[in-house]
Amino acid sequence: MYNKFMSYYDKLEETKISSKSLHRGVVGFNKDIVRLIDGSTATREYMVHPGASAVLPVIGGKAVLVQQYRYPVHKTTWEIPAGKMKKGQTPLSCAKAELREETGYAASKIKKLISFHPCCAFSDEILHIFIAEGLKPGKTNPDEDEFLNVKLFPLKTAYNMIKNGLITDSKTIIALSLYRNMHGR
Repeated sequence: MYNKFMSYYDKLEETKISSKSLHRGVVGFNKDIVRLIDGSTATREYMVHPGASAVLPVIGGKAVLVQQYRYPVHKTTWEIPAGKMKKGQTPLSCAKAELREETGYAASKIKKLISFHPCCAFSDEILHIFIAEGLKPGKTNPDEDEFLNVKLFPLKTAYNMIKNGLITDSKTIIALSLYRNMHGR
């Protein structure tokens, strides 16, 4: 409901005036000058990201999670398998590749769960999450700088790990929470 004491704008949009690349690597960083809706200008600095896919593997009422050290937060985390999309790769093919590389599993059934922007205030990243079932084990093949522990957790245990602060990764929290809402378990 519209509140007469609150502002309302018909068109919330900013127009790019100029853009400068600050860094290019695995991800990039840009600094743009934009025109605001009132005609003034502002600076927007943000990460340019190729997009990523993640997958919640479920087998026999258990979630397959990977543990790895995450340097920016200086701790190990439990997460669903995930990775950045390579040029020309689809979200689905990326999810299948990450599942195989990080856990060794291949799925006979994989379904899209959600796509979302993890940090839309300072990144253009879009993250696609899938659910994988009908898993068949195989050999892992992580990236050369990736060291992982793979473990199956009963879904109830994984949900409690979120509640107790043992899972803090947003994509994993979103995937497990949506899965629980969909399946009631």
